[in-house]
Amino acid sequence: MTSRRRFITLEGVDGAGKSTHTEWIAEFLRGQGLEVVSTREPGGTPLGEKLRALVLTDPMGLDTETLLMFAARCEHLHQVIEPTLARGAWVVCDRYTDATYAYQGGGRGLGAARVAALETWMQAGRPDRTWLFDVPLAVARARLADAREPDRFEREGAAFFERTRAAYQARAAAEPDRIQVIDSTRAIPEIRAELEAGLRQLVAARS
Repeated sequence: MTSRRRFITLEGVDGAGKSTHTEWIAEFLRGQGLEVVSTREPGGTPLGEKLRALVLTDPMGLDTETLLMFAARCEHLHQVIEPTLARGAWVVCDRYTDATYAYQGGGRGLGAARVAALETWMQAGRPDRTWLFDVPLAVARARLADAREPDRFEREGAAFFERTRAAYQARAAAEPDRIQVIDSTRAIPEIRAELEAGLRQLVAARS
């Protein structure tokens, strides 16, 4: 996958606030005269959305869960992400493979090696920029308490989310040029000022 700084992903534990900024990022880029596709994982295609519903609601084994995540991602890559990047447009995606490393690899204890094997088999590259929205567990849990009915992941206990957050932080430490950590405890305008500065750099690098 050759994207030339056009593939952006947002990551973070449930309650970190990343989804608040996904459409804002897409609209900012559109305001720069760019074509942008805003999407999400799991999901992003009709089949992916059906798999999303299964993963978020139905009990299943860890291997099944991980394979369904990658099945949805495979369809997403072939039907949406790769064609969009190939025509020179931008993709802004709410979660991607880093989430599988964090949730299944870290939170559920699968480990990174098996996730990496699936990633190597299926994907030709990684996003150009990933923003990791990070908050302490207590903040994330408080935000979830005010949200909709929790899904199968959101009902997990504190230890699960601590492992997931730690896995995300390990990813960021291993790839600091790609993954930039956002302190998501701050006010939205302050976060968006930081995002805007980063987006302007990405747009300038593309020119």
